[in-house]
Amino acid sequence: MRSIWNGAISFGLVSIPIKLVNATESHSISFRQIHVTDGGRVRYRKVCELDGEEVSSDEIGKGYEEADGSIVPITDEDLARLPIATAKTIEIVSFVPADQIDPLQMDSAYYLAANGATAAKPYTLLREALKRSRKVAIAKFALRGRERLGMLRVVDDVIAMHGLLWPDEIRAPEGVAPEASVSVRDAELDLADALMATLGEVEISSLHDEYQEAVETMIAAKAGGAFEPSEAVVEPSGGQVIDLMAALESSVRAARASRGGGSGDGGGGGEAEVTPIRRKAAPAASTPKAVGGKKSAAAGARKSAGATKKTAAKSTSKATAGKPGTRQAASGTESTATKSTATRSTARKSAATKSTAAGGKRAAGAGGTAKKAAPRKRSSA
Repeated sequence: MRSIWNGAISFGLVSIPIKLVNATESHSISFRQIHVTDGGRVRYRKVCELDGEEVSSDEIGKGYEEADGSIVPITDEDLARLPIATAKTIEIVSFVPADQIDPLQMDSAYYLAANGATAAKPYTLLREALKRSRKVAIAKFALRGRERLGMLRVVDDVIAMHGLLWPDEIRAPEGVAPEASVSVRDAELDLADALMATLGEVEISSLHDEYQEAVETMIAAKAGGAFEPSEAVVEPSGGQVIDLMAALESSVRAARASRGGGSGDGGGGGEAEVTPIRRKAAPAASTPKAVGGKKSAAAGARKSAGATKKTAAKSTSKATAGKPGTRQAASGTESTATKSTATRSTARKSAATKSTAAGGKRAAGAGGTAKKAAPRKRSSA
């Protein structure tokens, strides 16, 4: 691999000659600008403003523009002579645990290669010291016209360096978190933990850029003249209320099915769904509750017995309405009707009273009949 920077690592009084090599590469597809009308390539030409002539890359240098528009030329030699220790040196300033580095600070990654046979011994010493301490080294270095912050760590048998952003380059996350107060139930957290456990770990090396593959396929099809455009079907969410518990449960079932472990509840291997909340309708006030046949028969029997008791009480009251003593007895009968022993004695008294009343009525009836049957005397002429 081609080095992009040559210098040394300053490790106390130890100096390790190294070469800086890019550790990453971009696989993104580059597009050219074209003229839509005829498909001609649109190019940027670098032209000098003073003579109007196009300038090649080897004739272009750097300069700083002053407030009045004048340009101060700056050469690579000027930058190399700057009085700072990091101009050609990666200066280690401290060793810290790796978890103290905020991933937000991480920028470009580089490999540090030992430059020459004499660099092998101190290079290996620093590498093994980092391994045994389980720490990372924080360093300062200058690259591409500015001083940068770096983190050195061990990757396999190589020392790698991650460029770090300066702390003041990290923006505060103001206004990013949800403003509304939201509470999460323990049941929801349990389902989220189950989903995380079901998904498990993944081999990063098995992941790939599907978008890039789709673009390459499209380019090949268009180049061959057999391209048929098709759009991905995306179902609109519609802004509906989401039943989070149902969504989590469906996600767990789908994840288990995809892992081949089964859902455990007969859910199958369907995709996770988002289920809208369905509110229960209030029961109608006028709808009576269903009652079993036995309870209805018992209630009917109780109602019939009550009606019979009321009818008997009314008959007794009417029969004894003309006698004060009889009214008192009837009143006593009604007040003690709920007790079984008193009810029997009261029933006997009522029967005697009824017999007396019936005898009186028969006597009165017989007298009336005799009077009615007596012949009327005729007056003489």
